[in-house]
Amino acid sequence: RKGAEPWVFYEGPPTANGRPGSHHVLARVFKDIFPRFQTMRGRYVERKGGWDCHGLPVEIAVEQELGISSKAEIEAYGIAEFNQKCRESVFTYLEDWRRLTERIAMWVDLDDAYRTLDSTYVESVWWALKQIWNKDLLYEGHKVVPYCPRCGTALSSHEVAQGYRDVVDLSVFVRFPVLEDHGPLRTGDDLIVWTTTPWTLVSNAAVAVDPELSYVRARGAGDDRALVVAEALVTRVLGEDAEILERFPGAAMAGARYQAPFDFLPADTYGPRGHTVLTADFVTAEDGSGLVHTAVAFGEDDFRLGQEAGLTVVNPVRLDGTYDERIGPYAGRFVKDTDADLVADLRERGRLLRAEDYEHAYPHCWRCGTPLLYYAKPSWYIATSKIRERMLAANEQVDWHPEHIKEGRFGDWLRGNVDWALSRERYWGTPLPVWRCENGHIHCVGSFDELEELSEVRIDDPHRPYVDEVGFPCPQCHERMARVPEVIDVWFDSGCMPFAQWHAPIENQEHFEARYPADYICEAIDQTRGWFYSLHAVSALLFEQPAYKSVVCLGHIRDEQDRKMSKSLGNIVVPWDVLDAYGADAFRWYFFT
Repeated sequence: RKGAEPWVFYEGPPTANGRPGSHHVLARVFKDIFPRFQTMRGRYVERKGGWDCHGLPVEIAVEQELGISSKAEIEAYGIAEFNQKCRESVFTYLEDWRRLTERIAMWVDLDDAYRTLDSTYVESVWWALKQIWNKDLLYEGHKVVPYCPRCGTALSSHEVAQGYRDVVDLSVFVRFPVLEDHGPLRTGDDLIVWTTTPWTLVSNAAVAVDPELSYVRARGAGDDRALVVAEALVTRVLGEDAEILERFPGAAMAGARYQAPFDFLPADTYGPRGHTVLTADFVTAEDGSGLVHTAVAFGEDDFRLGQEAGLTVVNPVRLDGTYDERIGPYAGRFVKDTDADLVADLRERGRLLRAEDYEHAYPHCWRCGTPLLYYAKPSWYIATSKIRERMLAANEQVDWHPEHIKEGRFGDWLRGNVDWALSRERYWGTPLPVWRCENGHIHCVGSFDELEELSEVRIDDPHRPYVDEVGFPCPQCHERMARVPEVIDVWFDSGCMPFAQWHAPIENQEHFEARYPADYICEAIDQTRGWFYSLHAVSALLFEQPAYKSVVCLGHIRDEQDRKMSKSLGNIVVPWDVLDAYGADAFRWYFFT
């Protein structure tokens, strides 16, 4: 078909460090049938295969192989040695994938497949980041990010979306005694504050209330102190016999001082407004007590309120998820393991109104399963929220199957878009091409040629630790510039495949332009938060248009307990069993029907 009118298919890259399952057959036969049909109609369909090679999935597999489980152990083993193991691990099951692909008659070019670990691919990703930097959309920010303490890295919102699990946590209603008369409040009144994360109470900075919501001083049955809660929640929190003593708006409490539940961090640690009542726009009377515990370092709303109120960010939790020495007897313990002990401590001191089990969806690391912490730290971001309207407009041009994904799962995701948390404090990935000097000047490098011009060093392997050894004089002050230590989100790698698979624009730019956007892509529904999104976002950032014209979005194969089939659960159907019993045509046809 060479020379015929092209019809463009992009292959979403799987990782070959795990055996393929029947759910991969589902995806691969749907990827196959449309290009095959278009070829029969006389179109020229290149089918360049691809392999996703970087990221946490690979690192975790190598850690398990080596019998280690922390970043300290990786660094003791050696970053070069660890990354070499990752490079080898990526292709462990390459032959299994190749054999299965052949057996199910998927037409795809695996002899000339792109690999996200190749230097040419990495260089194209650097080019993309330099363009985003030049548009002032790549920045370092200090804000609350979802953080995996086991993997020691921040995650992006689309990764978090793939890891929610229903869990039962302790939810507590805690007494915060008022220290001095203030407006309607009297010394000795108890502010009743609700939280589902007792471990954050050790670093309580403030209490948030809604300025316009109606609050009350009330007395519960058998309680000799006045308790302060939102009026709408009196019965739910204090019982039907509660006696209302006084009503007032939340604004009347602003500035009141109280005694925090724990004294590890004194009020002045947070600045002049530490351990006071603040007004906020995120407080509601839908659940809890209408008074919200605020720990500046451990929640997006908390952090924003802290910034507005001028509170100092205090984070007593180490990067491994344990308390530091400031938290006395709890120092060195993993924070989420301390909930029961902290609640027992509150109960013993008469500071607990009540505790109860609370079932809710909580985010876990999408790869290792550790509960995530929302954690204030510096990270690198792409300002995708600034191009939200552009991404929504580009989505209008895409033909989605099924149709409801367009405005539903994908459209909703775009409308709620937040900045892309790009950096990962890890080892095996595309290095973030940002260099910084001691004076804080920053330079983003867009190609190996540019790095060579600046440093007089030509890098063959752009991975860590080799790239970390390359420095150069700061173009502004001539101090030595060193690369920042982070690598980037593996999903950004995948979003660059339309041009990076050809090493464009460094070479083959015309080849790329003739094959962009794709006529067709196909993956399962979880990729609305993964590859569908990363392709769409990168394309909107760089080219202001969609990366693909049509999508077929597949469901997940479920087991008899209605759980998604996955390698990690061990509930997959081995494809060879089906192929040996019934053959490839029956298997393909079963999925198509």
